[in-house]
This record gives sequence, structure tokens and C-alpha cells, in this order.
Amino acid sequence: MNLPLSLAINAYDHVRDLSPKGIDLTLLELPIEEIFFRFTKFQEWHASEMSFGKVASLASREDSPIVVLPVFLSRVFRHSAIYVRKGGPINAPKDLEGKRVGIPEWAQTAGIYVRGTLQHEYGVDLARIQWFQAGVHQPGRVEKVALKLPAGVSIQPVPEKSLSQMIASGELDAVISARALDAPRLFPNYREVEREYFARTRIYPIMHVLVLRRDIYERDRWVARNLMDAFEQAKNRSMERVSEFGLSHLPMPWVPDHARQWRELAGDDFWPYGIEPNRPTLSAYLQYAYEQGVATKPLKVDELFVPETREKFKI
Repeated sequence: MNLPLSLAINAYDHVRDLSPKGIDLTLLELPIEEIFFRFTKFQEWHASEMSFGKVASLASREDSPIVVLPVFLSRVFRHSAIYVRKGGPINAPKDLEGKRVGIPEWAQTAGIYVRGTLQHEYGVDLARIQWFQAGVHQPGRVEKVALKLPAGVSIQPVPEKSLSQMIASGELDAVISARALDAPRLFPNYREVEREYFARTRIYPIMHVLVLRRDIYERDRWVARNLMDAFEQAKNRSMERVSEFGLSHLPMPWVPDHARQWRELAGDDFWPYGIEPNRPTLSAYLQYAYEQGVATKPLKVDELFVPETREKFKI
């Protein structure tokens, strides 16, 4: 009999063909925010897509309830995630100092990357920004994990309002958000900026990773490698689909040409799993997460992921 395993995940094309050996999967396709909330709080299912920010926080605990696999389900460059008030005083990254900036959660992965980039690429002092936390479009969103904020940084929760409401009314000068806002971007030419950033740093921000409940892993350690292999195979088939010129696998034009352009910049495996091809991204992100107090201790790339996923047999 196969091992029954429940997995909560978004309906990505690159997981469409998921079929791990020895495992009967029960797939739960839920909204991303719901997956993160329920798994962080209750660990309701065996395996889950998870925000890298929440993973960094949980993995830095001595009693972490999860183990991490180097399967990177969502990646998004985040220069596009900085929105500014129309007609406001912010025209360059350094202009954020002394201003009122909204965030949905300090531990949101997109925000961790943005703040790390602002600090290390543009010399922005995060302690000189007035931080406000609220839901993007709905009031009442709260921080999900414990934080150890860096010296000089404080965050004011605003539970009765939304970030979109506050930037429209002028109560905020800028917002950092993975969700789109009806406001100008700090980098209107973000695609060119992000392309240059990747070519120079090889950082392709990882948003979501795959995790297993620790009790499931410790009971059946082989599950980690079998899941890793299955996700690799499904991802490779997806890459073949988006690269094919003869058929429209997605409802939009020029997808194969876009895949070709990205392959020329990023290499043949332009959506890599595993540690080595992602080391620049992982090293930068774990540094940012610790500096910003999301991870309570420094996390090492080679120790974050379970050993069964770090090496693979060869014939």
C-alpha cells in the first residue's frame, strides 16, 4: 500500500503532473494566505507550500515543527513591490527614510527581500522609516510569527484600516506589498531593473518553499526524497510545455519566446530546485531574515534543508 499524504498547494502548472512514488496524495488547493495561516497555526496537513518568511521564523526555533525541502514553488522579483503615493515625496529608494511606509506583515517574504535590497543595494537605513502594519485590502490582518526586531525599528499596527485605504488618503507615503495596489511603483521600469539585478547578483527571489511536518519526516524519512524527485519531474514537464512553439499551453501569446529569453539569461534549468543553483538567493535571503529579526538565529544554507534532498544517486 502507498503511504497516504495530504498536501496543501496552489494550482501551479509546474505541479500539475505531480506523482510521487510510494505516496497517495490528497491535494488541497486553497488560497495562499489560507494555506499559510492554517499550516503555521495548526499544521493541519502533512506537507505544505509555505511562505519562506514563515519558514525562516519556524526553522530558527529549537522546537521547529517542520522540515524544509529545496523545492521552490513561487519566485518573483520584488523591485515591483514598492508602491508610492501619487504626487508624494518619494522618487528614489533613499527618499523612503523618514517617511511612513506600510507593510502587510514584517515577516512577509516579499517584504524581507525588498527591505534587504533597499538596505544592501541602495543604502537605505530601515530604522529611519516609520513602519505601519495592516491588511493590504482588508482591515484586521495581524503578524503571524514572533519577531525580534533590529535596534531602532518599530512597527505600529493599524488593525482598523487597510494599506490601500491609507496610501490613497495620504496617511502613508509608500507601501511594500506582494499584492498589487492602485498606486505608482517606485520602479516603473521594474523589468529592466530586475533583469540587471539578476544578471549582476544571480538572486532570483524565492517566495514559497515545500515543507513537511517533522513528525511525518521522522516516521518516514524516504518521503522527502520521493517528493523532491516528483516535484522535479513535474517542473521539468512544465518547462517543456511553456517552451513549445507549436501549441498554446497558456492563454497568452509569445510564452515560448519569453521562455527562450529567460533561458538565455538564467540557463537551461531556468527554474532550479536544490541548493547549489540557488545558493546566491538562499544566502542573501537568510542573511536578510536574520538581520530583520524574522529568524531568531542565523540559518545556514547547508543546514536548512533535510539531508535526503541534498544529494542524488547517479549511475
